[in-house]
Amino acid sequence: MQAALAQITWYHHITLLTKVKEPEERHFYIQETATQGWSRDVMVAQIETGYYRRKGYALTNFNKTLPDPMSDLAKYITKDPYVFDFLTLADEHNEKDLEDALTDHITKFLLELGAGFAYVGRQYHLEVGEQDFFIDLLFYHVKLHAYVVNELKRGKFMPEYAGKLNFYLSVIDDQLKSEIDQPSIGILICQSKDKVVAEYALKDISKPIGISSYKLTESIPENLKGKLPSIEELEKELEVLTSQDVADNN
Repeated sequence: MQAALAQITWYHHITLLTKVKEPEERHFYIQETATQGWSRDVMVAQIETGYYRRKGYALTNFNKTLPDPMSDLAKYITKDPYVFDFLTLADEHNEKDLEDALTDHITKFLLELGAGFAYVGRQYHLEVGEQDFFIDLLFYHVKLHAYVVNELKRGKFMPEYAGKLNFYLSVIDDQLKSEIDQPSIGILICQSKDKVVAEYALKDISKPIGISSYKLTESIPENLKGKLPSIEELEKELEVLTSQDVADNN
């Protein structure tokens, strides 16, 4: 804690004293700010979205499917709910609208996911037998040394989602995972979930899966939806961003 205190500015400390009253919660934000390198504005945004009460709260089966201490570390990279307050979506958005908007705002999405997530791709193609499958979003977590499959679902969680994600993780472990990688992890992000249904769905699943919800704190009326960039424009911008990332890495 002493090291973390020294790594953040006095301006951060003044803000924390003003906005966070409980010492334990304040210490949490000091540690997270130092670890993740948050600016003062980012730290304030995390406080206002209740980051302290969301981090590590996804419903998971990690304790049964991952070895110690990876199970605890993996749980800590989850949140419930995820707050996508940087999006402007109509109330009746679909899964592709959500995926397009998140990839259009990939930097802010990665910030909400947390430190350690590296973006691999969207609609990641898997060829199994003579069939094609597409993962919504694929990440690699550089601290866990594991692939993270992220599936986005509009509406309430359904048990079959867990089965399909379990299938994707089996394929990723077989086709992408190397000897130095840890078991791949799946995170289902649905608009809502019934906790009891989700617990039963994970009960006999063999792969590590977490189930979370998401919420939008900003939305626009349906009649304004056409004023947003088109799907083609969003995909073009994402391709430019991905090309820039590849160039930077090279």
